[in-house]
Amino acid sequence: MNEEETPRLFELADLILAVSRHIGASKEGEVESGTPLEGAVMRYIDRNPGTTAGAAAEATQMISSNFARAVRRLEKAGLVRREADQHDARRVLLYPTEKAQENLQRLREVWSHLLEEAVTDSDEIDAVISTLRNIETRLTARPRPGAR
Repeated sequence: MNEEETPRLFELADLILAVSRHIGASKEGEVESGTPLEGAVMRYIDRNPGTTAGAAAEATQMISSNFARAVRRLEKAGLVRREADQHDARRVLLYPTEKAQENLQRLREVWSHLLEEAVTDSDEIDAVISTLRNIETRLTARPRPGAR
């Protein structure tokens, strides 16, 4: 990376965080939510029903103790259910509950309504989604600091 890109990459990260704060603030009072970490875990499980705890913890870049705590809280709130893997009894699979599906549908509606006022060009939406997916994929594939 050259020195000219550093300020632009910083600006990209700063803008992503700023947009994230606006999006996060929009759900208050309308959607049952826990911590941001619990939200990340819940959205991953929703997109990957039947995932293992290990795969979800790795994908969300959480250490296992924080991940386990988030899953316990989500389970206690009735948003996640655990099932033993039929092929390997040592593994537990995670699924969103019906309550989670309803909650996530409200979240989709709230966030979509917020963004439909700010983003109107369909091509722009597709380009931003593609770019952010690529960034997320590359960041997720990186080894965690301190991991070997």
